[in-house]
Amino acid sequence: MEKFFSFMLNPIFRAAMFSWIFCQVIKTIISIYHKRPHTAKEMLLSLIWTTGGMPSSHSAVVSSLATAIGFEEGIGSPLFILSLFYSFIIIRDALGVRKAAGFQAIAINQVLAELDKHLHIKIKPVKEIHGHRISEVFVGIVLGFFLAVAFCNL
Repeated sequence: MEKFFSFMLNPIFRAAMFSWIFCQVIKTIISIYHKRPHTAKEMLLSLIWTTGGMPSSHSAVVSSLATAIGFEEGIGSPLFILSLFYSFIIIRDALGVRKAAGFQAIAINQVLAELDKHLHIKIKPVKEIHGHRISEVFVGIVLGFFLAVAFCNL
């Protein structure tokens, strides 16, 4: 049990976890303001599962991990270097790869709509993922960085 509590009190864990929770809460508040979900289930889904939107929780988590590891282990440590490049990969994915998958989903849904229109074949459309805008990723990176600085210096 002692190891569990030391894990929970680790500044690297706390920085990453709080960055994710903080970004998801902000994202949910923005979603409620713009879309006004009507049910508690929709709000809970938005809080726990929603991807995309402002701010990027992916970017916040990986930037807080890299920052906290840099503070705790030193910027010359192999663990920091690993986390830094891991962050670059995740951030690149948030910006580009998911957007490309979204464009493919749009094309697939257009084909499915044409199949339904001409051949009367009903197929459930695939989810269209839009990826993040640069501003959403930037805000996530900044939030993750400053939250890690706070957790490592408290």
